[in-house]
Amino acid sequence: MEFRGAVLDVDGTVVRGNEPIPGAPAGYRRLRELGIETLFVSNNPTKPPSAYVDRLGAAGYDVHVDGVFTAGTVTTRYLRAHHADDELLCIGSPGLFDQFAAADLATTDDVDAADALVASIDREFDYGDLCTALWTLERGVPFIGTDPDVVIPAPERDVPGSGAVINAVAGVAEREPDVVLGKPSDTAIEMVRERLPYPPERCLVVGDRLNTDIALGERAGMTTVLVRSGVTDDDRLAAAGVTPDYVLDDLGDIDRVVG
Repeated sequence: MEFRGAVLDVDGTVVRGNEPIPGAPAGYRRLRELGIETLFVSNNPTKPPSAYVDRLGAAGYDVHVDGVFTAGTVTTRYLRAHHADDELLCIGSPGLFDQFAAADLATTDDVDAADALVASIDREFDYGDLCTALWTLERGVPFIGTDPDVVIPAPERDVPGSGAVINAVAGVAEREPDVVLGKPSDTAIEMVRERLPYPPERCLVVGDRLNTDIALGERAGMTTVLVRSGVTDDDRLAAAGVTPDYVLDDLGDIDRVVG
């Protein structure tokens, strides 16, 4: 099979923190040498694509801003399409608020004025935020999550992600989100297909997480490649009952797929 495009996860696949994962830069260069167009897709909603250009560039990856999008990008697109004129009560990071402001999306702190609740990773999340979320959702407004990642890779060890906050809100409100964005949502798949306009069977999805990266590839009809360099080891893979098309130690082994 001659591949034309590759969706690459970021954290746990090409970097951990700001450091490149051993072998991954060489695997990335190999894809580029073969003329395979790459698209970095991260479920981190806290930073815009431009920040990833700088971060990945410092780690040795030559990336253009058009070659990156994030859960923040996906969420912003969804909100622009479905809640452009709404007042959004957002539990999230300052970086997510900045992305909403740049897209002319309005936010509010007033639980009685909010037209929708957006929940995301927030390192200052506390009991008061749970109260705010509960009181907002009691009014029956839409409940939107930025991404499903319960834990995320960090330099020292894994830490809670957006999914942990979303699950806490869902628990206290006794209500599941109306939509969770990022990978593997329909909006993310739509954006991948726009950026990599090739037949799905000519595209790879490479990542370390079964319920986001591999699920995205399966839903999009693309070849799936799990790397063990992030959150999924052999025990988790066996317990999940999911079978990616390929399982590699890291992106440096990508010739097993494309060589």
